[in-house]
Amino acid sequence: MLRDSAHLRALDAQARRLIEVFTHAGYEYVAPTVIQPAGLFLDVVGEGLRARTYVFTDPDGEELCLRPDLTVPTCRLHLARHPDGNVPARYCYSGSAFRYQPTGAGSAHPREFGQAGVECFADVDRERADADVVAIIVAALRDAGLGVFRLRLGDLGLFGALLDALPMPPHWRRRLKQHFWRPEAFRAELARLTSPEALAVHGLPRAFTDRLDPSRREEAQAMVGAYLDQWQIELIGTSTLAEISDRLLAEVADARQTPLAGAHAALIEDYVAVKGPANRAVDALATLANRGSVDLSQALDAFVRRLDLLHSAGVDISEATFSAEFGRNLEYYTGFVFEILVRELGERSPLAGGGRYDGLLADVGAPRAVPAVGSCIHTERLLALLNGRSP
Repeated sequence: MLRDSAHLRALDAQARRLIEVFTHAGYEYVAPTVIQPAGLFLDVVGEGLRARTYVFTDPDGEELCLRPDLTVPTCRLHLARHPDGNVPARYCYSGSAFRYQPTGAGSAHPREFGQAGVECFADVDRERADADVVAIIVAALRDAGLGVFRLRLGDLGLFGALLDALPMPPHWRRRLKQHFWRPEAFRAELARLTSPEALAVHGLPRAFTDRLDPSRREEAQAMVGAYLDQWQIELIGTSTLAEISDRLLAEVADARQTPLAGAHAALIEDYVAVKGPANRAVDALATLANRGSVDLSQALDAFVRRLDLLHSAGVDISEATFSAEFGRNLEYYTGFVFEILVRELGERSPLAGGGRYDGLLADVGAPRAVPAVGSCIHTERLLALLNGRSP
């Protein structure tokens, strides 16, 4: 991407205009630092972004990274001011983020790119905060000159409510939620949980695995070490004895569970397949819940209220779409998610996006979970689009 002086001046002018909309709506302008602790980012951003983060070590041996987004740095800034994280605050920002892009990704996906966005912390009225964030992003895009766009919605809270309503071990729910962002891995894991053969521990004597107790981790680790010594099996690669033991205990725990009922697996598959106009999604999801005899009423009520609040805030939802499998590419999202799409860029290059991430502040250092929602605009894409170019 050509970033000559004229381009940089245009980006700067556009950013000032976006920030003016944000600050006028009550968001405080902040400038989070570019260099961030790598370990923290790699723990919270998820597998997809972890491999695309630029990581380096300073002369003191500290592992650092160039921020791959501005949400986590803004969380750290908020916690530096309010260590408990539970003080309501609204921030806005504009700056560069950095991500490795595969060769040939094109100018729509540069390694250094601009983000202008907002983050809202500790607002306990979640649906209203969700709607407010979407509305301010839409208002900023409109003020910048954007005409036609499409709003795509998802709701990880609904997916979580479905899993919580079905009988399965808690660690299976966590695993399915972790795999949600990778469709192939998600479907493979769902199929595995329904198969007694796939859940069984293979390659080890039944007499040995029957003696392992997942609730007694240290004792089990000693037994695994003794087994390896007995059969003169050396540890090869980077896995430690503790890691090998933990993986084996997880397999043993799975093997002792009753497989997930086929009807429940089918219900999950049918849920993930739901997509279409947002206004009609509620009926489709309610029908699915009734068929499976699960109670999703609270999550569906929140979904309906959010749509009503979006409408009241002036966001046109008549053409908004809902996709149950849409979760964006950052694994810290926990609830409502959205993207703003334009025809010229296609679905792989959203113009803006964001969502709810109620667990992230606790992951970053708060003593407990804090309600949080935010969004950012990809400023280079916006500028190119408004200038009649399609990156």
